[in-house]
Amino acid sequence: MQIARNTVVTLNYRVTDSDGATVDEGEKPLVYLHGGYGGIFDRLEEALQGKDVGEKLLLKLEPEDAFGDYDAELVEIEDRNLFPDDISVGMQFERGDEDDPESDGTLFMITDIADGKVVVDGNHPLAGVSLIFDCTVTAVRAATAQEVEHGHVHGEGGHHHIH
Repeated sequence: MQIARNTVVTLNYRVTDSDGATVDEGEKPLVYLHGGYGGIFDRLEEALQGKDVGEKLLLKLEPEDAFGDYDAELVEIEDRNLFPDDISVGMQFERGDEDDPESDGTLFMITDIADGKVVVDGNHPLAGVSLIFDCTVTAVRAATAQEVEHGHVHGEGGHHHIH
């Protein structure tokens, strides 16, 4: 069976950056619902369309096709007293606005703490990075009606509903 809309695809994969450094070793196969459901990057999904089990794909994604370009405006310096005592570099937090229920809840990472200031960065850690996907299609099956309705894979390797 070829990869087409409303098929469940299983990939063995490895992701590196343009310097060859490993970004994701792909220890577990990637299982996603094909057909524009947002389970993988659009360009990767487009490149996999029509592939068969056993086929390999090597694809370079530029930042705009992956986690976006680095945005310096998402880096802010805040007073240390706005944060709890137990913060450290590398911690992440979601910044919401109590007065704006529509705020996007961007995830920020603390990148520096010094001189009574805290530097926070709202960029994804891989923003501005080109990614190289090296993958092999290991399985393709028709999605169930429930998977299509819910827009994601159920069962092994996919989403599980708890009742």
